[in-house]
Amino acid sequence: MPDKLPAANSAPRTKHAQLTRPNLGEFNRHELAILGAPCGKIKELTARLLPLLAPTLRVAYVDADHAAGDDAAQGGSGGQDAILQAGATAELTDKITFTRLDVKRGIDKFSQQEWLQHQSIVLVNGNHFRACQQLVILDPAKPVEKKLDRLTDVRALLLPEGVTEVPAYLQAHLGTANVPVLPLHDTEAVADLIRREWQAAAPPLRGLVLAGGRSQRMGEDKGKLAYHAGQEQRAYAAELLARFCQDVHVSCRPDQVNELEYAGLRPLPDTFTDLGPLSGLLSAFRLDPNAAWLVVACDLPFLSETTLGHLVAHRQAARMATAYQSPENEWPEPLITIWEPQSYGTLLRFLSLGYSCPRKSLINSDIELLPPPAPEELRNVNTPDEAAKARQELG
Repeated sequence: MPDKLPAANSAPRTKHAQLTRPNLGEFNRHELAILGAPCGKIKELTARLLPLLAPTLRVAYVDADHAAGDDAAQGGSGGQDAILQAGATAELTDKITFTRLDVKRGIDKFSQQEWLQHQSIVLVNGNHFRACQQLVILDPAKPVEKKLDRLTDVRALLLPEGVTEVPAYLQAHLGTANVPVLPLHDTEAVADLIRREWQAAAPPLRGLVLAGGRSQRMGEDKGKLAYHAGQEQRAYAAELLARFCQDVHVSCRPDQVNELEYAGLRPLPDTFTDLGPLSGLLSAFRLDPNAAWLVVACDLPFLSETTLGHLVAHRQAARMATAYQSPENEWPEPLITIWEPQSYGTLLRFLSLGYSCPRKSLINSDIELLPPPAPEELRNVNTPDEAAKARQELG
């Protein structure tokens, strides 16, 4: 039967797909512009904050180089070395202890977000660049009266020594907003505020059961097998996840949607096809790129609430993912992992390079790798013989 024609008053067709976009700022999901003081004082505050933030957060700093700009304006090289001056458009240098990339072109907003997506937070020199949230230093030498349009979400006011009052124009701009006022010299208090706000803004945790495979080695759908009191394994896994996640979806092929709905589960049909487990992961991030996804394969009948709870309790949202180390080798187990929002771009990048293995993304990224508290629970079941043995062991 042909599809129905759209109603006369339906929304007009749009040229581009309606995609859910991640909540990104100018540079990062979590960014703070520091302004209201000369650039030297902003950089000095950043240098004081970094030792207190860096143990738990990945922190980047964004600034402009006045000297290079002035030199270029006067006909100099603007800080470019001989290779760039000779015509190279980019130079990648392994500095042994760090890597430096010089690019001879302007950096657009999208490139900024891509390059800085794995940072927990980006501190920005607000004299030169905007950011979604701000820390304002009330330095009389650099009043912000002419920059009020940049003060869209002030998180704190910082008072230098000798300054005791907030200017009337700033009070009027902030209105009823309850903005903390801290001494500029109290580095620990400022760092604590940044840490607390970052933790409060951690992405929500959603659950995903991977159940869209063809189960070719098993010869029947692995998700429908029962190991626990007659309950299908995909439902059992969803029930485990529900104890830790705000909701749980079951990744599936489009032809499985009806049967999953009938079983009382929430299907998430693959919108990326023929990519194995990566299909489900990417489809989940396409649904919600602002959440972290706790992913569990449907062929882990030994998995317990205790092991899942240990993973959640040791989640490091500042890293790309939190995963268990495989009991068989040193590699991470990708199919019982918390994938943070920043992993979406990494998975797509590896796919663009011709790799569909989620484990490769984990191995080559900054992740939290945990020893499993009960390694035997990570054993997956792929064949009829393994299934029969698992049932016997589980009683």
